[in-house]
Amino acid sequence: MFRTIKNHLKNLTPFELLSQAVPILMGIFIFFNPFPHTTAIKEICFYLSVFIVLLLIYFKKIDFSFRSPLTLPFVLFIVWVFIGLFFALDKEGSIHDFRAHLLKYIVFYYILINFFNSRKRIISLSWIIIISATIFSIGEIYYFYFMLGNSFSVKLVPGLNEIAVNQIGFITVTAAIFSLYHIITANNLYIKTISFTSLLPLCVLSVLTQARSTALAVFLSVIILCFKNKKVMVVCLGIILIAICISPLKNRFIHLNPITDLRLNINCTTFEVIKDFPIIGIGFGMETYGNEKHINLDAYNKKVPVKYRQKTILTFPHSMPFSIAVRTGLIGFALFLYTVFISFKTCWDCIWHGRDDFIKRWGLCVASVLVTVIVIGSFEGCSRHVQKVVLYTALAMMTVIWKLNNVIAEDSTGTD
Repeated sequence: MFRTIKNHLKNLTPFELLSQAVPILMGIFIFFNPFPHTTAIKEICFYLSVFIVLLLIYFKKIDFSFRSPLTLPFVLFIVWVFIGLFFALDKEGSIHDFRAHLLKYIVFYYILINFFNSRKRIISLSWIIIISATIFSIGEIYYFYFMLGNSFSVKLVPGLNEIAVNQIGFITVTAAIFSLYHIITANNLYIKTISFTSLLPLCVLSVLTQARSTALAVFLSVIILCFKNKKVMVVCLGIILIAICISPLKNRFIHLNPITDLRLNINCTTFEVIKDFPIIGIGFGMETYGNEKHINLDAYNKKVPVKYRQKTILTFPHSMPFSIAVRTGLIGFALFLYTVFISFKTCWDCIWHGRDDFIKRWGLCVASVLVTVIVIGSFEGCSRHVQKVVLYTALAMMTVIWKLNNVIAEDSTGTD
């Protein structure tokens, strides 16, 4: 095998080698997404990929395409955020985050749709996420419950990662969806076995976080993924309900406080800030909201009805939609909703008008992942690298599936 690979590499030109290096570097970047202390590896992989892509474009060795149903929504949102930089309360922070939390991931998205542009590479991308999340899950469980000796009734506190416990679902649920997809669709028993083996630690960690947003995301994503297979849906939902009922997670639903647990107190304070900056927002900077030099959150909290006031004021919105709205204003929020609408519309077109089963099934799968990100993101912040990589990877996979469907349609028309 290695000799075959060696001979294959010998026959490639330097530019062909560079072209094949990009998906490898991007795969490494995505693989290390949930792991701590790997920032250097991820940054090297990302910026080296960007450099290679620019080199290939300059020497006209690649046909780099911006064709995507999301190109217009992205352009509109980028333009609006750029305009907002001139009015931002913290211009320096907003300019930095405009580059680091928006342009960077847009570039990441376009590299993915150009280099993971085949069926095999879509599947390989899903396996990178599954393997990465499975190793991450096993490590978390082993560290917190075996090394530290905590009881399984204790809510997990992250030890091996740099993300909040309520955001672990971005990783575990996404990987679990891909694993379940392969269990349902694969004809190979070996693939089914590996998928099922991976699914176990992913589900266990999801339950141990005791995050209700994660549980809700799992429930809704399974309904979507198994929409055309009712028997599998019933079995999966039954297992989910049983897992919730026999775990401490059930107490978090029984003793639900609609004000604090649904983030109403946090969102009410954020809404008061939005009312003062309704059009342009406070600026794209992630830290602006909690910076006392720019926003007096205590004063805004006092405007909220006593019932909904925060006892301890949090310095960032616990909701992706509210974070977008407060930083980019209502126009930016509308453009965000437009992007979400186009994303689900594209998935819908692939599901119902896909030219073959591969397109239809992957349309359902990616729609499930997007629901996961939206549901969990509605109750958590959106400043983390982890969730952005998951989101833009899912959007890229959706775009590639859409492109593959269009190629089939064009070939069919040409044949006719």
